[in-house]
Amino acid sequence: MRASTRSASAGRARTRRARTRTGAWVPRGREARASQGRDAPKRGRQLAYSELEPRSLDEFTRRRKARKLIAVLAHFLGRDVEGAPALAGLRVLDIGCSAGFICDELAAAGAEVTGVDIDSAGLRRARARFARRARFIQADGLALPLADGSVDVVVLNHIYEHVVDADMLFAEVRRVLAEDGVAYLGLGNRLGIMEPHHGLPLLSWLPPGLADRYLRVAGRGEHYYERYRARPGLRRMLARAGLRAWDYTVPVLLAPEAFHAEADLPPGGPARGFLRAVTAPGRLPAPARARLVRAVLSLAPTYLWIATPGSRGPAGHPLPGGPQPVT
Repeated sequence: MRASTRSASAGRARTRRARTRTGAWVPRGREARASQGRDAPKRGRQLAYSELEPRSLDEFTRRRKARKLIAVLAHFLGRDVEGAPALAGLRVLDIGCSAGFICDELAAAGAEVTGVDIDSAGLRRARARFARRARFIQADGLALPLADGSVDVVVLNHIYEHVVDADMLFAEVRRVLAEDGVAYLGLGNRLGIMEPHHGLPLLSWLPPGLADRYLRVAGRGEHYYERYRARPGLRRMLARAGLRAWDYTVPVLLAPEAFHAEADLPPGGPARGFLRAVTAPGRLPAPARARLVRAVLSLAPTYLWIATPGSRGPAGHPLPGGPQPVT
């Protein structure tokens, strides 16, 4: 990757400032501690997440997710052309890269890839297999050792709920993005019915203390670590970082085969039945199907957004439901 690196201490010094060069607010001192909540001491950095969560080492699933996010990026960038490398010539940063499977797929799509993680065990696996295809750096996403504006694409896939200061994370994403850069955001929703890490309904809806008790009663652990936000909170967090976003959640649900997302649909139950009813071509006009899906979007388990610092919009072919600005 051509992006120049800086020392981790220099990165931390920059993120402690009250505002970045873009004017995005970054908490510091007392405000930063307050933003982490009263349970902050429980939420130290997850330094060995790949050892805590075996699913992060599921190569088949990670590569499938990579193909989906590459397809979304290709559409937004207007590079959704059959046979052409979707990310050729682009400098791509994968934050929370773990064992490097997504980085390898990004490199196969033509990108110049850097993976960043604090998980030393995951990075050892990544370097052992993919060092010739990508560069891997052990660093905190809250203090990225990269120069301002040095990245064309940031991939942030289900990461924000794991960090101790999500606002600072997004300020760093904005800082390293080029002015015409884009960020792929896979964002878990606090109001999703089934919590994905522990498989307990409504767990993420609860305040920390009650969530901890729920986990203990269910025999799933002692403390609930993840901290999700609902759609309005996610929107405000991006706005504070100086980013605007386009929502690809509905287009991906309505055309899952075009985005390698068939396996991401609910496996069964009412949610699967609803999606099958409204996404099947021919049953309803495309605008009606899109309206039905958007009506329940506040309960979606995950949002798929493309964020950008400027006024850039989707450049790909028309899609059912179309990407919509996040407002």
